[in-house]
Amino acid sequence: MTLFDDICESSAIAWSSVRANKLRSGLTTLGVVIGIVTVTMMGTAINGINSAFRKSISSMGADVLYIGRFPWMAFEDWRTFRNRKEFSLADALQVERELKSAVAVAPQCDGNGTVVYNRRRATGVWINGNTDQSLTIRGLALSEGRWFTPSDVASARPVCVLGSYLADGFFPQESPLGKRIRVEDRSYEVIGVIEKQGSFLGSWNQDNQVVIPVTRFQSDQQMRPDYVIAIKASDPSQLQETIEEVRSILRRIRKVPPGKPDDFAINQQDVFVQFFLAFGGTIGLVGLFITGLSLIVGGIGIMNIMFVSVTERTKEIGIRKALGAKKRSILTQFLIEAATITLGAGLLAIGIAWPATIAINRYTAFAAEMSWWIVAVALTVSVLTGIVAGFIPALRAARMDPVDALRSE
Repeated sequence: MTLFDDICESSAIAWSSVRANKLRSGLTTLGVVIGIVTVTMMGTAINGINSAFRKSISSMGADVLYIGRFPWMAFEDWRTFRNRKEFSLADALQVERELKSAVAVAPQCDGNGTVVYNRRRATGVWINGNTDQSLTIRGLALSEGRWFTPSDVASARPVCVLGSYLADGFFPQESPLGKRIRVEDRSYEVIGVIEKQGSFLGSWNQDNQVVIPVTRFQSDQQMRPDYVIAIKASDPSQLQETIEEVRSILRRIRKVPPGKPDDFAINQQDVFVQFFLAFGGTIGLVGLFITGLSLIVGGIGIMNIMFVSVTERTKEIGIRKALGAKKRSILTQFLIEAATITLGAGLLAIGIAWPATIAINRYTAFAAEMSWWIVAVALTVSVLTGIVAGFIPALRAARMDPVDALRSE
């Protein structure tokens, strides 16, 4: 008899045994089901986080630098950064004049406030002060209207561009272009609408924003805003050279003595990427630990029931051996039986996790994403759990002496 014939015959016997003990097999798999559900849900969560992160981080631009007083990720005393000299509009303009390795330079500032149109009111709106070059740097696209022109910024015209959330809320049945809204009790004409961007890292609604000329922000919103200088490098492959050029210019502008550390921070998306990788690794380790515990408990249950199964079928094993069955056939039979039980548990777990993923996406703000590889990993882990847990009972069955087995009652 070939190995293939062994596997086919052993599969038939194993499946008959599982069907004959449905309740026992079902109860035995509970621990494995919990473990596989954990594996699957952890995978869908990480997958969803990865997708949301890639979408959010791409809006920042891999070739864009953000110069400000504060670093994005720092574990030093925050008072060190608070006491640094603020950036001014003149600093940004001088950087723009001197920097050779950039296609766009724009001072930016922001705050939160209230926006009103007729009787409609939105609070907690992200108010952005931008320039004509911010459109290129931020990688925005407009669904209606236009962006600022250099003359809009130079003359501090009271014009604004709305995020899609505000545009839809204030003007559900009409075009917002040409309408006047009030931003922190100052009147602005709407000249454009930004295409829908979605949330940043699943929490911050980027469409709940209004953008005004940076010069108008300084006159209407804050007299001395804390500017951030956004710079888009002309060649992404030479980003480090751009960083060094910017550092040299800013140290001279801000009169930083030689040998002293920078009194500013040069931020880029790599900081978020590194933090996310560390954060994702931590989540993965926690999930692996929880999953491991669940699978160990489930595996012990499978091993226990397989020992019971071997004991109950000792005479059957003796008869098969007396008729010429090899150790390989007996071993294969019980391994397939254990793997069949855990595969059923894996399918049940997928059946639980799939609608749970749909419910999470539909009823919460969190994004979960189940892909084919998650299903494949879950089913593979379930089968391997059965094989590992069933190996010792199967080996015990394969090593039985046929004479002793036939004597058993």
